[in-house]
Amino acid sequence: MNITEYTVEQIKDPTGILAGERYEFFLTIEVPEDDELYNEHGLQLKVLFFVEGAEAKILNYHFYDSIENKFLDFALEDEEEKMVHDFCITHYDQTEEA
Repeated sequence: MNITEYTVEQIKDPTGILAGERYEFFLTIEVPEDDELYNEHGLQLKVLFFVEGAEAKILNYHFYDSIENKFLDFALEDEEEKMVHDFCITHYDQTEEA
């Protein structure tokens, strides 16, 4: 799996009830041709990422096929999830204001 493009936006909590900060990532990914997720146009991975102090984690994620405009029911493998987590830690502070 290779992340080729991304956008990140901080999600504001207008109520102030939720602890920490939340970020929404849209990652464009490429997977090898022999992978069941392979799509010649690439795929998106929508990730909801949480940060509070030293704690940072993926709250949820969904694969998205933008050509067919639908979510796909697949899960990341452990090493892929770690790669996405590390990517989000590195890039969450490069947000576009919501």
